[in-house]
Amino acid sequence: MSGNEEVKAKVLVTGATGFIGRRLVDALAAEGIPVRCLVRRSDVVFPPQVEVAQGDLLQRNSLLAPLRGIETAYYLVHAMAGERAGFEQRDRQAAENFVAAAEMQGVKRVIYLGGLGEEGDQLSEHLASRLEVARILQSGAFKTTYLRAAVIIGAGGASFEMIRYLVERLPVMITPRWVSTRCQFIAVQDVIAYLVGCLKDTRTAGRTYDIGGPELLSYRDMMERFAEVEKKFIKIIPVPFLTPKLSSYWVWLITPVKPSISMPLIEGLGNEVICHDQEIRKILPIPLTGFEEAVRRALEEAAGEGEGKLT
Repeated sequence: MSGNEEVKAKVLVTGATGFIGRRLVDALAAEGIPVRCLVRRSDVVFPPQVEVAQGDLLQRNSLLAPLRGIETAYYLVHAMAGERAGFEQRDRQAAENFVAAAEMQGVKRVIYLGGLGEEGDQLSEHLASRLEVARILQSGAFKTTYLRAAVIIGAGGASFEMIRYLVERLPVMITPRWVSTRCQFIAVQDVIAYLVGCLKDTRTAGRTYDIGGPELLSYRDMMERFAEVEKKFIKIIPVPFLTPKLSSYWVWLITPVKPSISMPLIEGLGNEVICHDQEIRKILPIPLTGFEEAVRRALEEAAGEGEGKLT
């Protein structure tokens, strides 16, 4: 039985200016799906067919008008650890405000993109907060589709840019032990395909899915294969004494990725982040992009954008 249906009601995208959000808005608009973007600033430019609504997730009443008439909303908003104190509380408040406003306006579905990681793991603060947001959304009266991804490879993504600049600027790297941690990367275009696919297929409503690419790679593997794509020499020497905090400042010296972004990413690298099931493949069997192809596409996009900003 197929749950595919034509999407006629307007869809709301939160986090529409971010790394995932801006790509998702373009993909939805390209398919003729009516889109409304929730933004805090009114000067943000989107394609002409996209509606823009101003609101702030930390101000509950400001969400009522943007959510009016919406059946499905994408929740793509996260504070990053290290931006400033209390990011977990802001994430919690934003999610609670969204749930309350969405229930008042009769939203039927929410699609949330979070991170891979289990409650039993020693999760970084940032992964633990994403898991808490998922629980808050799932407590709502609507049906929440929860997609869990690890490292996303795409131009402007913090993980991609961190790997890229390390490879390009450090031919010899003394690295922490986390370079041996395995991870199931996914290309950003595949993430977007899953997000759009879940909207179209109602069988995904109220379900949780792990999404990942076709390979399991350690961070060392990814850096070495990234170097092969760029035809660069690198030598990686892991050492035991580099803490996540020291690593994040070391990354900051070499790359444009600020410690406020690199620290929560690096703190989460002690845990393997791999897909525990392939259930989504039974419903959305999209062709998955290999690592080298994902890197090539990301490099081409970055070159076309003139080194786009990090989000």
